[in-house]
Amino acid sequence: MAALFRGSRSILHSCSKNVELVLVSSRSMASKTPVGFIGLGNMGSPMAKNLLKHGYPVIATDVFLESCKELQDEGAQILESPAEVADKADRIITMLPSSPNVVEVYTGANGILKKVKKGTLLIDSSTIDPSVSREMALAAEKMGAVFMDAPVSGGVGAASLAKLTFMVGGLEEEYTAAQELLTCMGANVVYCGQVGTGQAAKICNNMLLAIGMIGTAETMNLGIRLGLDPKLLAQILNMSSGRCWSSDTYNPVPGVMDGVPSANNYQGGFGTTLMTKDLGLAQHTATNTKTSIPLGSLAHQLYRVMCARGYANKDFSSVFQFLREQDEEAEKKGD
Repeated sequence: MAALFRGSRSILHSCSKNVELVLVSSRSMASKTPVGFIGLGNMGSPMAKNLLKHGYPVIATDVFLESCKELQDEGAQILESPAEVADKADRIITMLPSSPNVVEVYTGANGILKKVKKGTLLIDSSTIDPSVSREMALAAEKMGAVFMDAPVSGGVGAASLAKLTFMVGGLEEEYTAAQELLTCMGANVVYCGQVGTGQAAKICNNMLLAIGMIGTAETMNLGIRLGLDPKLLAQILNMSSGRCWSSDTYNPVPGVMDGVPSANNYQGGFGTTLMTKDLGLAQHTATNTKTSIPLGSLAHQLYRVMCARGYANKDFSSVFQFLREQDEEAEKKGD
């Protein structure tokens, strides 16, 4: 049926100089045809669930069977490999931890590009090196498919509530087709430019997020050590010029806010390991472009130390706990 649909759209647009491009663009009219989803982790699982809530049949796979079973219970069809998903869907979203994972899922022995159909729209919401996004776009183009990078901001909570921000890079004429799906999972969808620019925007955002979180943690820690009540200090910051997302929405101090990782021993949320990875991407791209990022580099070093000190699996706001621990160790040495 999908093939008949795509064929009918290409006939309607037979005057176009590029029939294959029109074939791809017609997906924006395909509406409730199946959507492939690969990567059902903390972010991918709620994103796929929101597609189901909007009436899209989801065909999915993940290396962890538990994640697959949860989505299967919600009504998704589960297959064994990315290649099988590509054989069944002509719109596929991937949400993976790192650049090597993306390369493997797309170009590996059982990867998407082994069975991808011409005209398939591939949307990668992983946070990876922009150069890898460009490589995947070229590989997809050789197979007659279209690749777009669409990393997200907002965290697990926003993913569950369909309030993510998507930063999209790729062919502008394909943006509408991608937007149809992304608006089911996010509140903001922004076109950034050519392939890789979505990743560039995400890397810049997360570098600022890390710097801001460290600054908030340092400020709260200093204020507490000076005798200020943490809730009072947070209230003052949030009505003053120091206000930021880390202070008013995701405060790192336990007891200041409910419903954030600091209220749950820093469980859930955005892991320190992932933040360290993203800061590494920022450092790598800054080196390649000969761009000075002194605070970004310091943030990267700090989060790397945290990973080595047992914070790898905690939310990145645990930098507050890490700083408190450093102070305690210093005081013991002083004694």
